[in-house]
Amino acid sequence: MSLLTVSGVSKNEGENYLLKNINFTQEPGQKIAIAGESGSGKSTLLKVIAGLVQPDSGEVSLFGTKVKGPLEKLLPGHPQIAYLSQNFELRNNYRVEELLQMACKLSNHDAITVYSICKIDHLLKRWSNELSGGERQRVAFAKALVSAPKLLLLDEPFSNLDAIHRSILKAVITDIEEQLNITCILVSHDPVDILSWSSEIIVLKQGKIMQKGIPEEIYGNPLNEYVAALFGKYFIVSADLIEVFPSLAENNLRFLRPNDFELTYQKNIGVEAEVNHVIFMGSYFEITVNVFGNKLTTFSNKPFVKGDLVFISYKIR
Repeated sequence: MSLLTVSGVSKNEGENYLLKNINFTQEPGQKIAIAGESGSGKSTLLKVIAGLVQPDSGEVSLFGTKVKGPLEKLLPGHPQIAYLSQNFELRNNYRVEELLQMACKLSNHDAITVYSICKIDHLLKRWSNELSGGERQRVAFAKALVSAPKLLLLDEPFSNLDAIHRSILKAVITDIEEQLNITCILVSHDPVDILSWSSEIIVLKQGKIMQKGIPEEIYGNPLNEYVAALFGKYFIVSADLIEVFPSLAENNLRFLRPNDFELTYQKNIGVEAEVNHVIFMGSYFEITVNVFGNKLTTFSNKPFVKGDLVFISYKIR
């Protein structure tokens, strides 16, 4: 039996659909990421799954039992589903340990494990209003986890965090899955967060599922320009581009990514091009070249120089 089943879920706002006929399942341990532009229905979908928003049609079930919405039960929410909003709040004038004790359904031993995973052991005696943004985020995580959920819904968990706290929080999420066996659904607008974490991606547009698949498929073979644009730079496979790289005609691809190309100074390996722009990205360079009037961007660990004549080749998938 699936952990989560979402069947024909729709939600209206006047004449407009916030969600329209959403269907998918999630198995225990499966990491699902939901992507889409602002207003595409990502947060609404999480709230419906959590039992915080009533769908107009369809239903959500956890282990085969219906998740009731706020019109079907007095207190909204499901005891085995934890929803962590990007706009989470912690009560002021409480010590961290007091906030956690109020929500805790775990044994003392298991609760201590959660505090360790969330890296908040040293914060338990602190007042909630004394915490930094990153510390508050981790305490909110721990508060959700000590309620003993089977499913954790994360709505933009990395928003407004600096690079250091983002890295800490990513490690926390990984440890949650591996050590506590809690299944997660994550919403994020950052393609790196989604592609590196998920085992399946659901792309929403105007409340509908545009595409669903593994990260490699979503990134490498997007259904349309909307999906392609969500996950970074892309190039449309045009007749002009096929003329430059004839092997493209054999692959039946609609879009290409920067990693589909390779640069070299070696003559006759690929097609001659001129370097137009070089950006240092830390561990690699992002290089834009002009090849017979086509502007293409690729990545390299070599520092090519603007104005250089180079050779670019398409790496057949």
